[in-house]
Amino acid sequence: MYITSFVHREELFEITRRWLCGRPEPQDGCRITEILICDGFVVGEVLEEVAGILIGMIHRGPFRVERIHLKGELRDVLCLGADETTGRVAELVRRYKENPDFFYKDAPINGALCLDEEGRLLGLYRIKRPRRIAEKANRYIANWIFNMVQDRARRLAEERARRLRIPLEMLLTPKEDMAREFISAEEAITQSFRDGTIELDRRELSIHDVGGIKVVAEEEKLSRLEGLLVHHPDFRVVEREEYRGDYRARSLILEVPWDRGRITRRYTDSEAWKRYMGRGIPEEELKTGLDRWLEGAEPALRLELILSTFPDMVESELGSCIHEERIIAQRDSKVYKGYIPMNVEFLIEYLFSVGLSPQACVESVPIKLWGRYLPDTVISHIRRLYNVPENGPLY
Repeated sequence: MYITSFVHREELFEITRRWLCGRPEPQDGCRITEILICDGFVVGEVLEEVAGILIGMIHRGPFRVERIHLKGELRDVLCLGADETTGRVAELVRRYKENPDFFYKDAPINGALCLDEEGRLLGLYRIKRPRRIAEKANRYIANWIFNMVQDRARRLAEERARRLRIPLEMLLTPKEDMAREFISAEEAITQSFRDGTIELDRRELSIHDVGGIKVVAEEEKLSRLEGLLVHHPDFRVVEREEYRGDYRARSLILEVPWDRGRITRRYTDSEAWKRYMGRGIPEEELKTGLDRWLEGAEPALRLELILSTFPDMVESELGSCIHEERIIAQRDSKVYKGYIPMNVEFLIEYLFSVGLSPQACVESVPIKLWGRYLPDTVISHIRRLYNVPENGPLY
């Protein structure tokens, strides 16, 4: 879990690596809390600033920012801007208005809409929720481990081929042997976590879209914006991907600098510390500002920028490629669904829960990659962080 939208990504990556190996240190809980407060505030402020710059590049008039907490709020705004558009958009809006509950309207989102004077959507920005980060970590590490297990299983097959003195391609492996070799390779990977010798691959485990911006405009304006970004003095485009098919959009990963002085002043002037009460950090400490927590912070962070036309935006929120359905499909399409990646998801969710809960210190990590757990187990541990008692038995 190398979160490039965070300015303490290296430190958080190291803490995560130790937790995956079942080797937490006493100060980890407090440090995770500090990082989530500090880095969460930084990325939120940078998102607001960069979104304003990007929209200002293609939209001349003023706009306002409106915070949202449910996807239904976004979808309602889309309906307001659908007066003069295609028949497909009109049909999707009609379906949504007839039965909005069918469209995941209560799905949570931590974001903000950028609206023009008439209330039409120009763009939005959001910070990915911890649950979704945990799911993404599951998928990334599942693919990474699966490739390692496959490589190790292949080496076992090569050894058998050498013993038999035949080429590997002529080796006929019974299904039972293949399954046994895969299990053996999986156990070896698990043991490397237990031993603390595993080397995590930052490139394979990097998550770039924890902070995300979407700009909605006509194709001509979007192309102009993309061209301007290529030569922008402050922003650097480090990745580009184009989606075709049901979901249509362009994704750019931007590396952007941030102003430490402006961010720290904004934290103090806006009394942002009040929103972090109840996180296990004393009020007096929260009031002192971010300066001491910013030691070792990276000077730049990465954000995902999605460029979308209005019809494509409506399709992605109300149509055949609705966002929540894509999430479900991602969960179901994983090649490797063993207990290790599921435990990764449980552990990452617990790690974030520590940083968001009243408990700033934890003595041990209740999830081990080499164990087996039910979601109920993780929920139970998270409830304890919030001092919420277990539901009593029916009898």
